[in-house]
Amino acid sequence: MSFVANPFVVVLDANVLFPFRVRDVLLTFTQEGLFRARVTDEILDEWTRNLIALKPHLEESVRQQEAAIRETFEECFVTGYQPLIAGLDLPDPDDRHVLAAAIRCSAQVIVTENHRDFPSEVLDEYGVETLGSDDMLANTYDLYPSGGARALRRVRKRYENPPMTPSEFLLDLTRHGLSKLAAQARADIEYL
Repeated sequence: MSFVANPFVVVLDANVLFPFRVRDVLLTFTQEGLFRARVTDEILDEWTRNLIALKPHLEESVRQQEAAIRETFEECFVTGYQPLIAGLDLPDPDDRHVLAAAIRCSAQVIVTENHRDFPSEVLDEYGVETLGSDDMLANTYDLYPSGGARALRRVRKRYENPPMTPSEFLLDLTRHGLSKLAAQARADIEYL
């Protein structure tokens, strides 16, 4: 793992962990040290529960992935945020735990596709903003292109069935909702 100076802290909401390719890239950027991702047991439980509900035939695989995330990213779990939940007011009370975790770990960003339930007038008070996964990853790549290219190469090399050329991989990222990241990375395609 390589590290950049003082990487910023982000909380990953369950909905950005749901798409496999997006989750893989977010977690690989974390492993590369480009940002410090944080989650909670509640966030990971929500991801697990929703994915199994949608794809019950993959329960064993989902449970294995959950265990791998817990083991590999053990230091990413936020604790001690629960007392903050009751004092927070969000449109969906079920999202308060995400903001509480962000406050607890001094995160600057909640990475989510659910911006509506995290209004900026509430988040501003805590110095937190929301970004979608594509914006977060593209912004990070812009700041750290060599680390971003290294992380994307690691992701691409894991896909062996079928293997992808760098160009095919960028098209795959675009198909999976990461078009801004793919556009950023295109300039460094020879390193992917």
